[in-house]
Amino acid sequence: MRLNANYNTVVIGGGQAGLSASVHLSRCGVDHVVLERDRVAESWRSQRWDNFCLVTPNWQCTLPEFSYEHQYGGQDPDGFMKRDEIVRYIESFRESKGLPVCEGVGVDQLSLHDDVFLLLLTTGDVVHASNVVVATGGYHIPRIPAASQNIPKRITQIHSSQYKNASSLPDGDVLVIGTGQSGCQIAEDLHLEGKQVHLAVGSAPRAPRYYRGRDVTGWLVDMGAYRVTVDEHPMGADVRKKTNHYLTGRDGGREIDLRQFAKEGMDLRGRFMRCDHDAFHFADDLADNLDNADAAAERIKKEIDKHILEMNLDCPTGDSYRPVWRPTSCDRSLSVTSVSSVVWCTGFRKDYRWIDIDVFDDCGEPVYQRGVSSVSGLYFLGLPWMHTWGSGRFSGVAADAEHIIDHLVNRRLTTVSAGGCQ
Repeated sequence: MRLNANYNTVVIGGGQAGLSASVHLSRCGVDHVVLERDRVAESWRSQRWDNFCLVTPNWQCTLPEFSYEHQYGGQDPDGFMKRDEIVRYIESFRESKGLPVCEGVGVDQLSLHDDVFLLLLTTGDVVHASNVVVATGGYHIPRIPAASQNIPKRITQIHSSQYKNASSLPDGDVLVIGTGQSGCQIAEDLHLEGKQVHLAVGSAPRAPRYYRGRDVTGWLVDMGAYRVTVDEHPMGADVRKKTNHYLTGRDGGREIDLRQFAKEGMDLRGRFMRCDHDAFHFADDLADNLDNADAAAERIKKEIDKHILEMNLDCPTGDSYRPVWRPTSCDRSLSVTSVSSVVWCTGFRKDYRWIDIDVFDDCGEPVYQRGVSSVSGLYFLGLPWMHTWGSGRFSGVAADAEHIIDHLVNRRLTTVSAGGCQ
């Protein structure tokens, strides 16, 4: 589509967050455009492996006026969409709403002059706007430790965002570093494909998949876990730094039990510490990390037990987890000759260097209240725990988008009045 020089609102990012904002802007009659540096849903296309799937059930996909159940007639609400299905879902969302998206156009610089936002585009053009919604997510630059520089050149190193499948890696053993959701699922993917996996186990908690007759996600919704706001959470804003529980939606959904993998031949190690050219070194904390992950899953079960008792529900009984394997030795090093590739599942860091506006704290994190920043007209959307647990997911982005667009409209800096959106 052809760009104008002036818009009331520019949305930066064409994922589920940016498109959700666009739906609400369209509903309110606000002149706007969505700028996407690559393609709609690009991170789902290019930063997920072939067997990737959601870890939350399809019924939690509730984009504005375009829920999974509405779109697919409830075909598989309790299933877990795979990567390509997720892309089609988002593309269909964009197409069905006729949203004004301009693909292949990114923003190199965002600045503010005399209460007008100036956006320098990758095309060299400049666009002016009264409002800007930054919906670029929080996963910008792969985080790879400096220790990677000490690993011999013959060993292939990739970040989790680059992993596609087992056959794309060279023959030989694979060292997977990190056990958040991506690390555990990639280790599982490699394991199921017959690769010998060495897994550096960190402190991430795990979650049960099904308990007492239903998916745990359903229990958590009923218990109000997704309604707790960041201000109400015991950890406050620090919850945004918390690692998500690991589990999977693969093959209809199941728990990920690293102990079972070990029993089947996966080599579990403690937290990765360093590489000194000759060997990889790990902390002596494997037993503790496994125990703590199991304890987190058991706490969730106990909360569900409590809820069932309080609500006097008739449900199947539940069992406590019993470890199927325990580490018996503490081998804290692994020769570099033992592996041919390393997959870094160590997360991402945010990169807002292109925003030349004083709206960040000392750590470079945007400062906002439910997406509304301290700079009038500048908004953020789609970040984890922006308001609730669901803020960075399909389940909560619609409500957050509606909130910030209502705030934007009520600023009365456009020809659309607040009453025009009633």
